[in-house]
Amino acid sequence: MNDQFIHGVIFDWDRIDNDSYLKRIEAFKGVEKLDFNKAITFFVGENGSGKSTLLEALAVAHGFNPEGGTKNYIFSTHDTHSELCDAIRISKGYRKEKWGYFLRAESFYNVATQEEEYADSKHPSAKYHEKSHGESFLALAQNNLHSNGLYLFDEPEAALSPQRQLTLLMQIYRFAKEGAQFFIVTHSPILLGIPDADIYCFDNGRIHLCEYEETESYQITEMFINNRQMLLDRLLTD
Repeated sequence: MNDQFIHGVIFDWDRIDNDSYLKRIEAFKGVEKLDFNKAITFFVGENGSGKSTLLEALAVAHGFNPEGGTKNYIFSTHDTHSELCDAIRISKGYRKEKWGYFLRAESFYNVATQEEEYADSKHPSAKYHEKSHGESFLALAQNNLHSNGLYLFDEPEAALSPQRQLTLLMQIYRFAKEGAQFFIVTHSPILLGIPDADIYCFDNGRIHLCEYEETESYQITEMFINNRQMLLDRLLTD
């Protein structure tokens, strides 16, 4: 039985203009729906493959601020989100999340600033700007993780060392076991290693489920570690 908050997403491409860049994204062509059966779903693929665009659309269609934060965050510093949110319908389960957060690496500074502005005596600021970028990024993620929460993370590894990525991995796995649901865009072979997750790959002109070892993040990292000198000689020799 699927007891996730979000069971899937249905696309209505007739609501997108024919000259929209969305219709030029190869992975989106022909896709009518995606199913989400696991507590953790990864979106992987090359830059520009559409994975972050879909994550953003899911977040906005579900009521999150396009730049990130909880559903209570209402601000805009640079409105760039696509119209894909207007062309999808989210299929929801019988459970309703008790908390949620949309975390974007690219707009983290703006969200951290807004958190300070929203703070009051009953809800003091975590003062993320007073920490290093990596520590504040991890702290923001950890402070907003709860059981029975819904989380959409766009490249959460961006500011994190490998050790801190392992810390985040443990936190994600723990709360997924406690009823939370995660959608995560990542290039990190560390985060992708979380057990019992679905991985949707956006490469090769289609969105399809794949295994961990089939992701480019894993394959290229493994190839570099095991063949570093040979690769460097090939890449750096004139």
